[in-house]
Amino acid sequence: MTEPDGTRRAALLTVDDDPGVSRAVARDLRRRYGERYRIVRAESGADGLEALREMKLRGDLVAVILADYRMPNMTGVEFLERAMDIHPGARRVLLTAYADTGAAIDAINVVDLDHYLLKPWDPPEEKLYPVVDDLLEAWLRSDHKPVPETKVVGHRWSARSSGVREFLARNQVPYRWYLSDQAEGKRLLTAAGCDGLRLPLVIAPGGEVLLEPTDQDLAAQVGLSTTPAEEFYDLVVIGGGPAGLGAAVYGASEGLRTVLVERTATGGQAGQSARIENYLGFPDGVSGAQLTDRARRQATRFGAELLTACEATALEVGGPSRTVRFADGTAVSAHSVILTTGVAYRQLDLPGLDELTGRGVYYGSALTEADGCEGQDVFIVGGANSAGQAAVYLSRHAKSVTLLVRGASLEASMSHYLIQQIADIPTITVRTGTRVAGVHGEDHLEGLTLQDTSGRTELVEAQRMFVFIGAAPRTDWLDGVVRRDGHGFVVTGPDLLDDAGRPPLGWEPDRLPYHLETSVPGVFAAGDVRSESAKRVASAVGEGAMAVMLVHRYLEGL
Repeated sequence: MTEPDGTRRAALLTVDDDPGVSRAVARDLRRRYGERYRIVRAESGADGLEALREMKLRGDLVAVILADYRMPNMTGVEFLERAMDIHPGARRVLLTAYADTGAAIDAINVVDLDHYLLKPWDPPEEKLYPVVDDLLEAWLRSDHKPVPETKVVGHRWSARSSGVREFLARNQVPYRWYLSDQAEGKRLLTAAGCDGLRLPLVIAPGGEVLLEPTDQDLAAQVGLSTTPAEEFYDLVVIGGGPAGLGAAVYGASEGLRTVLVERTATGGQAGQSARIENYLGFPDGVSGAQLTDRARRQATRFGAELLTACEATALEVGGPSRTVRFADGTAVSAHSVILTTGVAYRQLDLPGLDELTGRGVYYGSALTEADGCEGQDVFIVGGANSAGQAAVYLSRHAKSVTLLVRGASLEASMSHYLIQQIADIPTITVRTGTRVAGVHGEDHLEGLTLQDTSGRTELVEAQRMFVFIGAAPRTDWLDGVVRRDGHGFVVTGPDLLDDAGRPPLGWEPDRLPYHLETSVPGVFAAGDVRSESAKRVASAVGEGAMAVMLVHRYLEGL
């Protein structure tokens, strides 16, 4: 049962192996408290514990537990002792016969018993309700806030735990994080029947349990669409960054049957930015998450279909049809395709780094891991805007932030406003002419070897390092299909022409490629993935919109 605001009512649980007594207790509780609380009845200790575990996983609250002392297989004291491990905040009452009062008094110390009641409790107005009223009043004064969000239990140095948190955060899914070695994390593991050897554990709001889930598992569980509703569209947009979202908004708003496909989460690198302050129309700045959320809602409002956790692995051309195949073996076809897959941060090439990725070493992820940086010395590798935005954001949490830049200054790669902000924050240090030469640590990052331009090295302690270096396009899956430059970026428009102004070999239309069109007619590229693009949020959005205009021209010629 739920309240008008959607939250479930807290429960009063009664456990007694005598069906008649069990029904009588539940009847009296329901008569007095049924409008404000859910009355849950169990006829054995095992059933009672199962009910408590289910409520724990759903995030439901348990206010009072009443258990009979004499039950087969599990006494009331044993039951309450185990119940404490699941719902420690619930008030505990033992129902006893007169002959068992000694055991009830002993149980006060064993299970921190709040009260014991002698059977029979007639009349309840004198012997039952005053006791329960006092217990409920005490419970209401305690910290008993529900946790209806998705719950994640993991280890602080688990790479997959970090990946799950980032996936949920970037997809705007509210969640609560629990460490597996802390009290509430242990209680959730117990409720889920897990030994903690396989992590992370993800508990959905409805109580469903996932162990070490993939991104597709998570997407399906939290209600994100992962499969296309149709087999054929006017337009498929591959990649959900600013360019892809811009294309989806303009494509859908202009009547094209549009589907946007994203491998992880909409927003791209921009979606991970703590603050974008030079985007038109936001004089006070806007976070990447806010901008992404608005664009995503705008696209769906116009009718665009959004798919998450779908990784494109192949592009096939068959007559007028363009087919995109996914890693799970499914596919979707359309008249046209816009490639907006953006870029990924380049990987540092250092011995032992792969083993520490997600365990103190992160590519992006500054927003997700910020809480873990409290009071620590943090290092950021990179000198572009993404690195600067991360430094400013993490300086609110970390003891110190050191920006490691290989170049001689920030001016060549970072916006002036960010350089000024960094200069005004005393806890941020900029070390130019410095690179990471080595990483150290067993199960997590513990130190770095830094090297300056003269070759001199220095060993520093470090628990967190965030890497924002360079841009590597995600285009390997397009090899042999569309033309790419030497760095893997997609070549478009006039750059496809040879010195004599002729289109690429195999070009069939009796026209030159449109400005954002690739070497495959009807396939366009926009944003960071495009060769010679501006690598800025505003230009990416503009190119996404412009690509849709060119798609219309292409479709008119079919």
